[in-house]
Amino acid sequence: MFKPLVLYIGLRYTRAKRRTRFISFITLTSVLGIALGVTALITVLSVMNGFEAELRERILGMTSHASISGPGGTLGDWRVLEPALSEDKRILGWAPYIEGQAMLSSERRASGAMLRGILPEYEPRVSDVANHMQLGKLGDLAPGQFGIILGAELAAYLGVSSGDKVTVITPQVTATPAGILPRLKRFTVIGTFQVGMFEYDRNLALIQLEDAARLLHMEGEISGLRLKLDDLFNAHRIARDLGPKLPGDYYVTDWTQAHTNFFRAIKTEKRVMFMILLLIVAVAAFNIVSTLVMVVTDKRADIAILRTQGMTPASVMGIFMVLGTVIGAVGTVIGGLGGVLLALNVSEIVHWIESQLSMKFLSADVYYISDLPSKLNWTDVFQITGMAFLLSLLATIYPAWQASRVRPAEELRYE
Repeated sequence: MFKPLVLYIGLRYTRAKRRTRFISFITLTSVLGIALGVTALITVLSVMNGFEAELRERILGMTSHASISGPGGTLGDWRVLEPALSEDKRILGWAPYIEGQAMLSSERRASGAMLRGILPEYEPRVSDVANHMQLGKLGDLAPGQFGIILGAELAAYLGVSSGDKVTVITPQVTATPAGILPRLKRFTVIGTFQVGMFEYDRNLALIQLEDAARLLHMEGEISGLRLKLDDLFNAHRIARDLGPKLPGDYYVTDWTQAHTNFFRAIKTEKRVMFMILLLIVAVAAFNIVSTLVMVVTDKRADIAILRTQGMTPASVMGIFMVLGTVIGAVGTVIGGLGGVLLALNVSEIVHWIESQLSMKFLSADVYYISDLPSKLNWTDVFQITGMAFLLSLLATIYPAWQASRVRPAEELRYE
């Protein structure tokens, strides 16, 4: 039975005396070790959450949450779907597109690219590309003008800017008296965009929907409809519910099918990092074992006297479990507070360090995410602090059990 006396003696042993300064120093290092481990774990996981959220926002800012296509990979009269899409309040917007592979050639270089035909008035409903334009604007894409908007990296590689010409070569062929020739067309660069993802900035080119249909032999057809949903994490269920509501035979896919391996890899990396950093907390927690062993050795005479006064082995064990639990609890609380404060201010701290050192840790010339994002997840905080406290509690069991086995007669024989 737990008694106040056990708590009182356990807390009393946390206060150092002159002859136990070294034990107090070891106790302090145990507390600081747990605190630093918890702080590091919360901060690192928050930064990883921030990177994951930033990547998801950038990827899903350019790709669709869901898409609709026909049995042959194309759609005919896509406007017949608008009434059904309008009725579903979970769908915030939709936009038609035509997509195909092409070769872009300038006077300097040539490069493969993904060619996407869009309607400028519909595209802002499903993507953020309009908010990332460096030159020009989406509204400059007009049918029959054969203008093209390139990703910033693609434009830099081709060595072109606004007003320059590029030749678009498609896999489709044209039969001529001279034989079978690839289909090509000269386009005028009217703008560039940069979303911060190499996949799009280096490989994507936008043209007007009607120009894309004419170039890719898809007159009267589109590749599909891109959808923007109110809850991207519920995209799979929404896509599954939407299929039966559409008037015809259509295929509805969502972003999780296209990018599932990427985000699964991030989650796996996060779990591995959690286990690696948890080892730091475990090492610090098991420092409590050595601390309590030294305390038990120092207090063997006290334990013997308490036993002669009638204290049971269970109560003796409780005293040292209280001492170890206090060490673990204090370290966990300090680490939790430090981790939360650091995670909430890590960007500002990094900026201050960069300003003091006159250097940039994540250079915009090398990395597409030049700031250190952080997203504090309270579930992670509770899991980390709970695991740290549990490890600290487990570390107290063996030394406390050893203390309960002290035999009063042997310890007091020469007193």
